[in-house]
Amino acid sequence: MPNPDASPRTEYAAAVESLAGRVLGALRGAGDAVVVARQVEQAPDPKAALAAVRVLGPDVFAPALLAGAPFGPDDVQAVTESFRVFPPAPDAAPEAVWRDRTTAHLLARYTGGSPEDLPAALGVPARPAAGDRGLTAPEPRPGPGPGGADGAWRAWSLRMAQLSPLALPGVDGPVHAAALRRTRDLARGTGRAMLRRDHPTAARLVRWLALAVHRGDRPALDVAAVVRHIELHGGSDARTALDTEVARRLADVPGAPGVPGPPAGPGAPDAPDTPERPGGPTA
Repeated sequence: MPNPDASPRTEYAAAVESLAGRVLGALRGAGDAVVVARQVEQAPDPKAALAAVRVLGPDVFAPALLAGAPFGPDDVQAVTESFRVFPPAPDAAPEAVWRDRTTAHLLARYTGGSPEDLPAALGVPARPAAGDRGLTAPEPRPGPGPGGADGAWRAWSLRMAQLSPLALPGVDGPVHAAALRRTRDLARGTGRAMLRRDHPTAARLVRWLALAVHRGDRPALDVAAVVRHIELHGGSDARTALDTEVARRLADVPGAPGVPGPPAGPGAPDAPDTPERPGGPTA
C-alpha cells in the first residue's frame, strides 16, 4: 500500500531510486535478474513503480546489454504496461522523445516486433516535434557569446546529461553521432560538473565519454579517473551509482575495491524530493 503520509512526488522519486538500485544490483550480478517485473510486483505502490520504469527508460535494459542478464516476458510486459499507464506526452521535450524511442526500440528486440512499428504502437512520436536541432547539429563554430562554441557547449552538455540513458552498447542514432562528434564539449561539461562537485551530472556525462572509449575513441579526459572519483565521492544516490557503473563497464575500467554501493531494490534509501514527469521524464 502507498504511504498515506508521503506526497506523490516523494513516492515517485523513491520508486525511481529503488528501481535504479535494483538495476544496479542486477548489473553487478548481486541482485535478482528479473529486474523490472519483480520491482513492480513487490512495490508498495505498483503505479509509482511503473512511473519509475518510464523515468529510467533505456537503463532498465542495462543488465541485459552489459552483463548478459535475461530480459524475460514478464519484464517486457512491465515495460509495455508502463507506457500504457503513463503514455508519452504529446508536447514532450526532445530529450523525452529520444529516451522513449530508445526504450521502444530496445523493447522490440525482446518482443520480436518491428523497431519502427513498436514506438508508434506505444504512442511515441517518430521524432521530436521541435527543439531537436540543437542536440544533433554539428559543433558550433568557435566564437564568443551564446551563438558560438564558447557559449553553446554548456547548454548542450546539460541536455546530453539528460540523455545519458541512451549511452549503452548496441544503441545508435543521431544523438550518439552528435556525442561522438563533440567529445571535447562532453569533456568540458564533465570537468565543469566535477569542479562544481555535481557528481550526478558528471556521472551522466562521463557515460557518453565512456561510450566513445568503447567505440575506439580517446576523449580529452581521463575517463577512468573520473569514474573512480565519482565512485569514491559521489554519495549513496543509486542513479548516480548506476550511471557510474555503466560508464565503468563501457570504458572497461577495473572495479575499485572497497567502494560501497547503494543497496539494491526496495531497501534503497529515499531519494531527494525531486519530481520527474513519467510522460516526459527529465534527468
